[in-house]
Amino acid sequence: MRAVGADETGIKLMERKMLHLNLRVEDIPPRTANILKQEMLSIGGDAAVDKQGLDCSVNRVNTILMGSRRQFEKLALKLDQYPSLHSFKQDSEDTLKNTVKSHFSLRCREKTCLLGKQTLVMGILNITPDSFSDGGLFFDRDKAVTQGLRMVEEGADCLDIGGESTRPGSKPVDPEEEIRRVIPVIESLSKKVDVPISIDTRKSVVAKRAIDAGARMINDISGLHFDPELAKTAAREDVPIILMHIRGIPETMQKDIQYDSLFSDILRYLKESIRMAESAGVDPGQIIIDPGIGFGKTLRDNLLIIRNLSEFRVLGKPILLGTSRKTFIGKILNSEVEGRLEGTLSSVVAGVLNGAHIVRCHDVLPAKKAIAIADAIRLAGEA
Repeated sequence: MRAVGADETGIKLMERKMLHLNLRVEDIPPRTANILKQEMLSIGGDAAVDKQGLDCSVNRVNTILMGSRRQFEKLALKLDQYPSLHSFKQDSEDTLKNTVKSHFSLRCREKTCLLGKQTLVMGILNITPDSFSDGGLFFDRDKAVTQGLRMVEEGADCLDIGGESTRPGSKPVDPEEEIRRVIPVIESLSKKVDVPISIDTRKSVVAKRAIDAGARMINDISGLHFDPELAKTAAREDVPIILMHIRGIPETMQKDIQYDSLFSDILRYLKESIRMAESAGVDPGQIIIDPGIGFGKTLRDNLLIIRNLSEFRVLGKPILLGTSRKTFIGKILNSEVEGRLEGTLSSVVAGVLNGAHIVRCHDVLPAKKAIAIADAIRLAGEA
């Protein structure tokens, strides 16, 4: 608008009309859906309502509200006259605010990580004998430390260290064995690198020992559904926590994969994870979300998540994406783990362009180069 010479006052009035939004509202009474449709139509927007809800022949329906940001702001004002919709009004206002959040900061004790301007790379370091990609390669402490140092030299912004494989079909590891695997490596690396170390675990006892040893972030693949006490650990230690979506548990997650609605189901799960974290005292600004590529997802599910990653902005949290060397890439390319680098980098670039703030990778240097180009494209034209 400035380029065409529009007046600054006019720009402020018009800018909220430029962004069109489609807001899916689920499981509401037909009367509520009809009120929303009526009010959206009155301000120039629209709404798609389940035809069974028009005559209230069902108890609950879903609807899609369509309009500009300005129209949604007008809708919020109109909803003041409906006391029963005040909660919906607050939820919709929060959702609209979340969709424009792009920059975040995480306090990792001694270091603050800024997210949004530059996509961060999280280097993967598995201290396991059976991880799907690098199982056994870094099971030896010295080899693991050497690999961690190499990833930092290549540009890793943080390291994610795990002692339990969560590949499809894997079984849980005893907490004491997990601790035995990761603590010596964390203790050594925390003294030698200046990037935050994340502990990849589902267990609060492991997370606490790891933080005492020098870890400054928690990565929970269960989104607090395995050990809710993990939230209290994150709150007490005031470290960021990554909450991931998973369908079931690693041992069974790839069996009988069915979703009523892929994105709705994942969002509902992550909302509950966020609620659990914040209820336990975790600072809302210290939460990262991860849609869980490959964790109870079909090939098509994984591709849809990457393509529509920006949908997860409605949660108002930074987004982590982990696609590195995963099975869906192997299926597309018909390649084993060692032949999935190019596929990984392609998925990483797509993820960055669609809203990822952190990318979890085994191959740090190639990922850094691919992300540099993706960030340049993403930020082109911005002041």
